[in-house]
Amino acid sequence: QVQVVESGGGLVQAGGSLRLSCGASGGIFSIAAMGWYRQAPGKQRELVATITSHGSSNYADSVKGRFTISRDTAKNTVSLQMNSLRPEDTAVYYCNAEYIVTITGRSIRGVWGQGTQVTVSS
Repeated sequence: QVQVVESGGGLVQAGGSLRLSCGASGGIFSIAAMGWYRQAPGKQRELVATITSHGSSNYADSVKGRFTISRDTAKNTVSLQMNSLRPEDTAVYYCNAEYIVTITGRSIRGVWGQGTQVTVSS
């Protein structure tokens, strides 16, 4: 069974930094893309950043220049370095692994992690 697990959330003051990490496991052959999404209270889940297996990345406009996504394709891990954090970055951050192929040839559209809380105080 494919699982996705995040770590690294916490409480930080505005202007500070945090690094989120995520790993996917469970008989994985390949993952087309991995990404980070976030959901603030009362709001819909939104894309933060994604990265393909070839290293092509995409960012939400609100985080460009502040956040950096990186991936180790061989290890099925992805990280999000968040700098210059703002109170509006406060949310639960979710890791997503998209279009997974398992070693048995099964295709899975996507698997979500359980989420990690990021709180930025002003």
